[in-house]
Amino acid sequence: MKDTPSLVASLSLLEKAALLSGANTWQTRAIERVALPPVWLADGPHGVRKQVGSADHLGINGSEPATCFPTAATIAGSWDDELAEQIGAALGREASSQGVGVLLGPGLNIKRSPLGGRSFEYFSEDPELAGRLAAAYVRGIQSEGVAATPKHFAVNSQELRRMVSDSVVDERTLREIYLTAFEIVVREAAPWAIMSSYNLVNGVYAHENAHLLTEILREEWGFDGAVISDWGGSNDAVAAVAAGAALEMPSPGFDSAREIVAAVESGRLAVTDLDARVAELIDLVRRVTARAAAIVDLPAHHALARRAAAESTVLLRNEGDLLPLAAGTKVALVGAFATAPRYQGAGSSLVNPTTLPTLAGVLPDSTLDVVGVAEGFRRDGRADEALRAEALTLAGRADVVVLSLGLPEIAESEGMDRATLDLPDEQVRLLRDVHRVNPRTVVLISAGGVVSMPWATDTAALLHTYLGGQAGAEAVVDVLTGTVDPGGRLAETMPRALEDTPTAETFPSAARTAEYREGPFVGYRHYDTFGVPVDFPFGYGLSYTRFAYSDLVVDADGAEVTVTNTGARAGSDVVQMYVGRTGGSALARPRRELKGYAKVRLEPGQSLRVALPFGERTFRVFDVATNTWIVERGTYEIAVGAHVEALDLTATVERDGVALTGAAHAGGGAAATDAEFAALLGRSVPDPRWPAGPLGENDPMDRLAEARSPLGRLGFRILDGRRRKAEDAGTPDLNVLFLLNGPFRVISKMSGGLATRRLTGAVLTLVNGQTLRGLGRVIAAYFGGRRDEKATKKAFDAAAGNRSAR
Repeated sequence: MKDTPSLVASLSLLEKAALLSGANTWQTRAIERVALPPVWLADGPHGVRKQVGSADHLGINGSEPATCFPTAATIAGSWDDELAEQIGAALGREASSQGVGVLLGPGLNIKRSPLGGRSFEYFSEDPELAGRLAAAYVRGIQSEGVAATPKHFAVNSQELRRMVSDSVVDERTLREIYLTAFEIVVREAAPWAIMSSYNLVNGVYAHENAHLLTEILREEWGFDGAVISDWGGSNDAVAAVAAGAALEMPSPGFDSAREIVAAVESGRLAVTDLDARVAELIDLVRRVTARAAAIVDLPAHHALARRAAAESTVLLRNEGDLLPLAAGTKVALVGAFATAPRYQGAGSSLVNPTTLPTLAGVLPDSTLDVVGVAEGFRRDGRADEALRAEALTLAGRADVVVLSLGLPEIAESEGMDRATLDLPDEQVRLLRDVHRVNPRTVVLISAGGVVSMPWATDTAALLHTYLGGQAGAEAVVDVLTGTVDPGGRLAETMPRALEDTPTAETFPSAARTAEYREGPFVGYRHYDTFGVPVDFPFGYGLSYTRFAYSDLVVDADGAEVTVTNTGARAGSDVVQMYVGRTGGSALARPRRELKGYAKVRLEPGQSLRVALPFGERTFRVFDVATNTWIVERGTYEIAVGAHVEALDLTATVERDGVALTGAAHAGGGAAATDAEFAALLGRSVPDPRWPAGPLGENDPMDRLAEARSPLGRLGFRILDGRRRKAEDAGTPDLNVLFLLNGPFRVISKMSGGLATRRLTGAVLTLVNGQTLRGLGRVIAAYFGGRRDEKATKKAFDAAAGNRSAR
């Protein structure tokens, strides 16, 4: 095959334009004339989801069996870069073995609010931790010749109206909080692809945002891969190509290709921009087709998933060292999740596991004596006195109760955000009643994120297992019996109540804009700086042994500390380093920020000298006045310890740099006023209201409720009725959620060529009240679009030498 520049030069304008959109839901286009093959893409944040048969992008239809690893939120608890890289390599091997060249993950959006519906797919509220773990995943995946696709770039924090919401954020917060994790991944792991997000960022769709895709991603960070849209996330194909986006997915037919051809021919799009995007896509194809398919050892991958889940489990409470349980302990196993586990979230990341052991199935094979299993509660949250009575009777017969609680499936899903941080009332009621019957109650929490825990004192031991993947049940047994030390530490804060969170009043935003008024005060940066008490702080987690920290030494290059296992068991700990400027600042800054960590494993009595080096990110802050990263001159406290509220060892260092003065550097706080937020933005706060008047192609379809046409309002009632029916049944209807949250343009963008942008416009004519004219335009647009598609496909296949044209 020719080198990439020569290959690009040999392609016709139509061939180039057509390459920049998918051939179908999951494949790129082929050009057989130049031996350019198609490439399979598949979801894969925690397991490969290559679909068989009818294809969709929401995890509704079946997929080939694959190892379901613990979700990113779970692995984040490990704070273990090496483990993350091993999981990445396993994901890459399985993708390769299934013929998948591009794996759509990892997800690394910052957890701005614990209500985020896809929090289970993301690592942390902290960009340093999220970036390092995601970089490890990328290195592992790409070591197997498969492209990783970090997502969603960028500032994608809510599911409600996710395809039309405008994230309004100041440049400093954008850089320090929401882009830093992506920067770490690009600089340290060199991903071959990146997925853009659905939302707008400061008024421009992410997939056509030149500030993000060209100025920052390519020119500053040196990214040399291909930017891929989220499925249906492309708005304007021409603007996307000009801004730096290479591939629109899934297939919009040849509608986007025709727009690109017309834009080049009219001079609205530079050929150099088109050629650059085509070259990026060709390079991606070459990278992922350079190696033969891998051979997979599925039992070994299951064992890795089991170890990962166990080492990521967070022990939050262990009164009287009840855990681990001694051999022969009589255990009552209670809870609906013990027989039907919650092991992953709902949506596009849904994996078809190769096997799925349950806690009720594997605990009897352990060293424990299981005296019985009781369901205890209904998963739909409805009261069931018979189930409760059975559980209480069983609890009274055991030495220890293992109570498996968690969030129902409807609470954590792509397409919808959570409404509460609470467990269902019936589960909490059962917990308190079981604890009264048997105070030796161990609670297991199955959830993809934060759960408020006012009931924590009604437990003797409390384990947050997150979503442990297909081997999660076996991992729980390993932790309960002490085969594995619970090595997890919280990668997100557990607040006492929703109202304590920095976005409690504003998340999720149903308005046209989502205003990031809290600035950099996200997660522990908010709680720690403003003295807000929490249930369990960021970085917290217990072990079955004890650790002591001593002899902190800090110099210009970093910190060193001695960690000693003072207990009688082997165990692991996470040494954490936080940095904060002292003595006041011209900036509104968090009190301290995570800047380094190290996972250590120690035998009883063993000591280890741990180095935590400073790097280019340790002291930097983004200066909006000069649009550059700087170090603010002054004194910095270096604090080392086991979590953000246990930093007993501190030292200070002086750093030279820039002396910041003046109001231009001032900032708001956790709840900026209009004036403060405008000062942060450097411009007026945009109007959050949806514009009055006719609905447009980028209005969310749930605004059909306001449509002028009775047909439009009827359409909304039908969709909303299906949504409510699904939620009442406890299973989200992902197709309906996608439509209600999505803009009208998805009619053409997601149709695979059955509809064109012209048809979308015709539908809008109809729903905006011109019923007869709209119906006529719909009919004309449909048949006209079919003719255009057929003609363009014939021309493309003939030029490309594809078999379908022969």
